[in-house]
Amino acid sequence: MASALDVKRLGFGLIATALMGLLIFFGTGLDPFWPLMWFAPLPVLLFANRASWWGAALAAGLGVILGILNLWGVFHGLLRAPLPILAQIYISEGIAYALAVSLYRALLQRGAHWMALLAFPAVIVSFEFFLNLTSPHGTSGSLAYSQLHFLPFLQLASITGPWGMSFLLLAFPTSLAIGWHLRSQLPRTALQIVGGTLAVLAVVLVFGTVRLFGHQPGEKLTVGLATSDAQGNADVVEPGAPADKLFAQYATSVQSLAAQGARVVVLPEKLAVVLDKQTADSTDAFFGRLVDSTGVGIVMGELRIAKDGKKYNEARVYLPGRPPASYDKEHMLPPFESNLTPGTALTVLPHGDMTWGVEICKDMDFTPLSAAYGKKKVGLMLVPGWDFVVDRIFHGHMAILRGVESGFSIVRSAKQGSLFVSDDRGRILSEITSDAAPFTTLLVTVPTGHDDTFFDLMGDWVAYLTLLVLLGAVGCLIWLRKRPVQR
Repeated sequence: MASALDVKRLGFGLIATALMGLLIFFGTGLDPFWPLMWFAPLPVLLFANRASWWGAALAAGLGVILGILNLWGVFHGLLRAPLPILAQIYISEGIAYALAVSLYRALLQRGAHWMALLAFPAVIVSFEFFLNLTSPHGTSGSLAYSQLHFLPFLQLASITGPWGMSFLLLAFPTSLAIGWHLRSQLPRTALQIVGGTLAVLAVVLVFGTVRLFGHQPGEKLTVGLATSDAQGNADVVEPGAPADKLFAQYATSVQSLAAQGARVVVLPEKLAVVLDKQTADSTDAFFGRLVDSTGVGIVMGELRIAKDGKKYNEARVYLPGRPPASYDKEHMLPPFESNLTPGTALTVLPHGDMTWGVEICKDMDFTPLSAAYGKKKVGLMLVPGWDFVVDRIFHGHMAILRGVESGFSIVRSAKQGSLFVSDDRGRILSEITSDAAPFTTLLVTVPTGHDDTFFDLMGDWVAYLTLLVLLGAVGCLIWLRKRPVQR
């Protein structure tokens, strides 16, 4: 009899693990189907209610590892992560989910039902925040990015950043698992937990819907974007004649966009190498003449090598009647940019009643930098980028969340990626892939006013609150450790 029960339980565990893995596989990754993540942990949470602690932990750990195999090609193929780093990524994710389910199970079986509801998301969000602080990839592991197309829910980021989104996303299936577990013995408590979670979610969605009907303040601006994935153009072009030729080709696109009404044009990151002062001066002179003749501002990316040999991933900004401005990328992509010197300063550009900011590609993976621009009342972020073709949606669209958090529209032009413009509600106003033409261009009218957000004011407050919740959950378990286990 006992053997039959063990076989049955093993079967349930394998099914729960496989279901969780499938839901995460298709609910996250390069092109996620957002509804799936609202249920992804549920099979293992239901299994954990009556499983042994090690069985629950193993199911959760293996489930998430199977799920994030959807990013194996990115980690191993694109980022060239060595096997020890890959093992660290997958094992750490597995351990985080194993600990989260174990803490949830231990509290649930000791009668701390409300604390169990908070414990599971608290562990995972704390883990996400730890990665944000320690990893060169910032927030890229956050589950919040799976919800970019769920616009009413996405508005929560304007209050909590990605952390509140991940917390509620995980609290929902946790409440369902607890409700199912308590449905017979404590139906009132089950109803309170499920109903309370649904009520919070309803308030969030009503807030998000109302916010979507609001309008971003400020003047509207016609912006242009241009990029080229043609042979050789997607690489960093050598200085001298090759760079001059490429600049002249891009100038044709700028002139065309200017003739159609663009007032600023964003080009991709690292178009070419700009060496010494003489080369830099000739580049500045070329683009200076271009902006003066067209009346349109230009943001272009270059790999600048200073006289002392230091290399910078720089965005150069040319505006009519002004000296060139620059911004040096702060967050580098290892291993490809490990030899570059990070920047340390914001570039804020007052332009009439508007305030523009500049970031480069991976900078948009981090909340503090964009929040700093938000505090400067930036309403339009100009972003040169460079992606890897396969991740043009996954990575390019991560920037959208920064705009919702910090109250600005985004103009992002990337090689081997896409050209898109989004507003501060996270709506993509227009988008086209960079390989749509030899020189792909896009013309969009976008709101430019800054919209103050609570996240601007308070920053990562939910992440710190989550850490306190986690400490409270662990403390609660220690306090209840001698209480009889309820199954």
